[in-house]
Amino acid sequence: MKVLANDGISKSGAETLKNAGFEVIIKKVAQEQLKDYLNQNAISVLLVRSATSVRKDIIDNCIHLKVIGRGGVGMDNIDVAYARSKGIAVINTPAASSSSVAELVFAHLFGGVRKLHDANRNMPLEGDSRFKDLKKAYAGGIELRGKTLGIIGFGRIGREVAKIALGVGMKVIASDKNIGEVEITLEFYNDQSIKIPIKTEPIDMLIKDSDYITLHVPAQDSPVIGAKEIAKMKDGVGIINTARGGVLDEEALLEGIESGKISFAALDTYENEPTPAIRLLMNESISLSPHIGASTNEAQERIGVELAEQIISILKKTKA
Repeated sequence: MKVLANDGISKSGAETLKNAGFEVIIKKVAQEQLKDYLNQNAISVLLVRSATSVRKDIIDNCIHLKVIGRGGVGMDNIDVAYARSKGIAVINTPAASSSSVAELVFAHLFGGVRKLHDANRNMPLEGDSRFKDLKKAYAGGIELRGKTLGIIGFGRIGREVAKIALGVGMKVIASDKNIGEVEITLEFYNDQSIKIPIKTEPIDMLIKDSDYITLHVPAQDSPVIGAKEIAKMKDGVGIINTARGGVLDEEALLEGIESGKISFAALDTYENEPTPAIRLLMNESISLSPHIGASTNEAQERIGVELAEQIISILKKTKA
C-alpha cells in the first residue's frame, strides 16, 4: 500500500511505515493536483498537516483512499464526518505536540512581559546609536510569578500550559465547556511529584480575574474573545493565541491595544493564513510567530511515529 505524506513526515514515522511494508512517498502535491495524483498513484493513505485540505471532492473521487491522517490536533481542514461516513478512517495525533505548543505559549509570554519581541527588532537597527534610549524604552518589565493566567480550553495543551504556569509560580484559572475538574501532576527529579486539582470556571469569571489569557480551543464559528469580552478584562491584560485563527477577533484585539486595555498580545495563528493582516504584523505590541506551535523536532518525531502506528493498526485490522 502507498502512503503520501503531502505535508511531510518524520524519519522515524516513515521508517516505521516502511518496515511494516508500506511504500512511503514524501512529496508536496499542489492542492489543485492532489485528487488526480491520489488516483493515478493508487494512494491508500494520505497524511497532511494544516497546509493541505481534504474535502468532499477528494473523498468522493479517490477510490483507493482508506485512511486520512492529520499530523497534529485540529482537523478543521478535513471533512471528517463525511470521510468516515464513506468508510475512510480519519486519524490525528492529539497528544504528540501538546508540550511543544505549551512551551511556545511561554516563549511568547516571557518575551511579551519584557518586550523582547520589540527589542529584538530595534536593537540591531539602533542599539549602537540609541542604547540608553532603548534601555529606558524597554525598562519596566513585569514578572510572571504571582500573576494569574487564564487558560481557555483545558484539554491536553491547556493542561501542559498549566503545568508550566504552576512551575513558574503563577496562579491558574481554567475554563472548558466539557471539563469540570482536572488533576494536574507536576513531576520533579528523583521520581517526586505533586498533584494539584484545578476546577474550571465560566469564561466570564476567568476574563475578569486573569492578568494573562491564553486560548486553546478548536476552530469556532465565531470568536471566543471579541470586543465584549475584552471590555471585561483587567487593564493591561496580555492575550496569547496559539490555537486557531478566528477564535480571537483580531480587529477587537487591535482596538484593545490602541486603547491601552491590552498591554501586549502574542499570535501564532491568524484569521487569514498564510497572509496575516499587515496591521497585526506591524504592531509593536504583538509578538508574532508563523503557526509553529507543534514544530519542534521532538513533536514531529512523536507525530510521525504515532500516525504510523495508527495506520498499521487500522489497515492490519482491515486485512484481517
